[in-house]
Amino acid sequence: MKKTLLAAALLAGFAGAASAQSSVTLYGIVDGGLRYTSVSLSNGDGASNFGLGYGQQSGNRFGLKGVEDLGGGNKATFMLESGFDIGNGTALQGSRLFGRQAWMGVESNSWGYVRLGRQLNFATEYVGIPVDPFGTGFGQLNMGAAFGVANTDRISNTLKYQTPNMSGFQAGVGYSFATGNTGLYTADAGGGTSGTGYNFASSNNTRQLTLGAKYANGPFYAAASYDKIYSEAGLTQGRSASISSWNLAGSYDFKVVKIAAGYGQTRDGAVLGQGGGGAGATLAGNPVGTGDLIFAPAVGTNSYIVGATIPVNPVSRVLLSWTMLTPNTNMKDIYNAQNQTAYNLAYTYDFTKRTNLYAFVGTMQNVGTVDTAKSTTVGLGMRHQF
Repeated sequence: MKKTLLAAALLAGFAGAASAQSSVTLYGIVDGGLRYTSVSLSNGDGASNFGLGYGQQSGNRFGLKGVEDLGGGNKATFMLESGFDIGNGTALQGSRLFGRQAWMGVESNSWGYVRLGRQLNFATEYVGIPVDPFGTGFGQLNMGAAFGVANTDRISNTLKYQTPNMSGFQAGVGYSFATGNTGLYTADAGGGTSGTGYNFASSNNTRQLTLGAKYANGPFYAAASYDKIYSEAGLTQGRSASISSWNLAGSYDFKVVKIAAGYGQTRDGAVLGQGGGGAGATLAGNPVGTGDLIFAPAVGTNSYIVGATIPVNPVSRVLLSWTMLTPNTNMKDIYNAQNQTAYNLAYTYDFTKRTNLYAFVGTMQNVGTVDTAKSTTVGLGMRHQF
């Protein structure tokens, strides 16, 4: 009898140890509220709408994260993350099942990680999310309105490597064999897409190289990124076309205020970013963009941001930023492009660690460098994380 009890106890112990080394976590965000949007031109064209707004501070999502101990300090990992519109229950990111992220990998504290699948580029991971006071959320208020390549740029069929943390320094490199993002080639005024599939002939796909480096030491943070995007042959009729974009940004936390600043350049086209998320049927379309690529030889922009996060008390913060997107001489001459400027303000209040209230207002002049195009948005809502 005692041996039976001992054996049962040992088996239970082994089972507990095994389960402790492997886990799967369900997580997500639900975010909704009200929003007013006004878009106008100096000639009187425009629209203003008021209604429900979804995924305003953070895109609505649910996902699964998993990890298994492989021994020797190595782990097998995966993430499957789906974006959805809580207004009507439909999937976002082109109706993909796991459109936000879908990857698997192996990692270790000693050598870093290798991942493959649909992932974020390093401009988003290293520059956009950590530096932007709005965390690449709040629609047109985030820095992605000026730094398109850092605005939650998701690229499919990507192989990524990141180094381990070396006294605060990390770096990474990734390559997408087929990004799955749509594209426009202005030289022919035509359009095309690499699709969601994967063709093994490289020229049949829109490809992307992404590089990044970051350093964090106490209140100081700095990061750099570089992305090179190559068009598919069918889009450019066999001619060579690519977009290059690099960014430098950083922040310093003085406790009473956290200051952020950044600068970047994009040449031979534009990355329009992910837009404002699900807006609801009653709201005006987001003028900033929907994740497309524009291949435009000899066209370029410079990007700027200055921002601040001000803690009011332990449960509330004020977010501020100014961004600017300046076109080069070719854009001014050909398209009469003008400087895009934006002023942004938000307030968040934490009811708990998982649930917060937010309010925001932002105004943007010369949206998308279009002369006199103006966009103003005001909203409030609640976000719950689980």
